[in-house]
Amino acid sequence: MPSFAAAVFASALKTRTLSSRLAACVMTAALVPAVSAAATANNSIPQLASRDFGWSANDWDFRRDTPPGAAHGPIRTDPEYPYESQIGMGGMGVALVPIHVPIVDTKDPILKPWAAEQMRATNEELLNGKRKLPFVAQSRCWPGGVPGQLLYLEPVYFLQTPAMVWMIWQRDHIVRRIRLADKHSENVKPSWFGDSIGHYENGDTLVVDTIGLSAEHSYIDNYRTPHTEQEHVVERFTISPDGRSLTAVVTVEDPGTFNGPLSMIQTWRKDDNPMGETICADDGGADIFHFNLFPIPQADKPDF
Repeated sequence: MPSFAAAVFASALKTRTLSSRLAACVMTAALVPAVSAAATANNSIPQLASRDFGWSANDWDFRRDTPPGAAHGPIRTDPEYPYESQIGMGGMGVALVPIHVPIVDTKDPILKPWAAEQMRATNEELLNGKRKLPFVAQSRCWPGGVPGQLLYLEPVYFLQTPAMVWMIWQRDHIVRRIRLADKHSENVKPSWFGDSIGHYENGDTLVVDTIGLSAEHSYIDNYRTPHTEQEHVVERFTISPDGRSLTAVVTVEDPGTFNGPLSMIQTWRKDDNPMGETICADDGGADIFHFNLFPIPQADKPDF
């Protein structure tokens, strides 16, 4: 099979810097945590936000072991098809020759029959050569959904206010909004990032509860694991004592797709740089290697 890493990087990470460092600083001047002096004094709110730093993901896949006593771990690849995660700790993995695309373990009993069948079909597209690369949201300019968006490699920046937390990814400036509230909206319309509410715990953790997630072209990971609109996600973002790393422990429940809850982990390292401006589809999503790639999003009508 072709080099998964090389082709994904050609498609996913082909971006251009559109502004200088100074311009980036100006653009992100608003990314300063809005916390009161009292809140800072009692350490009730973790400092996730700054105009001067963001958080860079360490893993391309949900591959870390979950805490003892947690739910079923993340969906894994089929052991019959060797696979090494393409990205680890922000760099290329070491076992990269030969490279194989991820063929998913569809025999996992956590999967409902329809989900396993859909994943078998995408496996087959890769095995028979119909597609040279699997669908990965960030490589084809799609939003990642929840929790799939946490696997985006470019830095994420937080903006914290008393009523809202924003998560803003440098790539395409994708924005996710988290209301600091204890109740979901009464009428939730399914969307890429759903209806997220959150609160702080222990001075170091942001807890986020999300429902109302659209299922079309949306997967919970980079292994093409689907979900339904019944999906319910709880994320616990915890900052390390030294403020240099961030960990999210994620629980996914979806009785329409899984026979029980899933648990997975993503981690980030502090990235001491202000937000830049990069775009995904500056080449129009051209399939330059003729891999029969999944098409990029296209607007049917202007949004203004």
